[in-house]
Amino acid sequence: MSNFKITAEDLTWLDDPVNDPQDHCLHGHAVAQIGERTVEYTCTVSATALYLLKTLTEDHAIGQDNQLLPCCGHFLIASEDLMNTTIIGCDYGEDWSVEHSGDHVILTLKDGYQVSVPIDEYRAEVYRFADKIEAYYNSCPPREDHTDEFKKNGYIAFWNEWHRRRNAVVIDQ
Repeated sequence: MSNFKITAEDLTWLDDPVNDPQDHCLHGHAVAQIGERTVEYTCTVSATALYLLKTLTEDHAIGQDNQLLPCCGHFLIASEDLMNTTIIGCDYGEDWSVEHSGDHVILTLKDGYQVSVPIDEYRAEVYRFADKIEAYYNSCPPREDHTDEFKKNGYIAFWNEWHRRRNAVVIDQ
């Protein structure tokens, strides 16, 4: 049995459960199984997927930057080259730490509970989750382009970073 599984159910757009082409953030109920513990939250699963993709190469500390299961993501701020995005949301959500240790990641909950997961298993689960979220986007009519350049660039950068991280070449350690 793996020490890390994550799912998302009840996927929806905020203003229209079936489809709102102006909504660019996908929401749903995420459930993360970390060892023998469960962390769950109804959150912005599109941000969760990108944050998890980031943890494949970067450590994440509880309470820094974002929550891995964030309530919302009000703004997508694009880097100048449109290859990275910063998501600004509120302070609500659920979180845990991800620390790289050799060929494993250590997942630590707020109460100090820890599990070690082989990086290959962790990566496969993150990819499976991200692919499910992207498949939902692809099953819906395309999102409408923002008329505001700031918002449009944020959305472009979001997907550029997503695809760069999802399609990164994995080098054996």
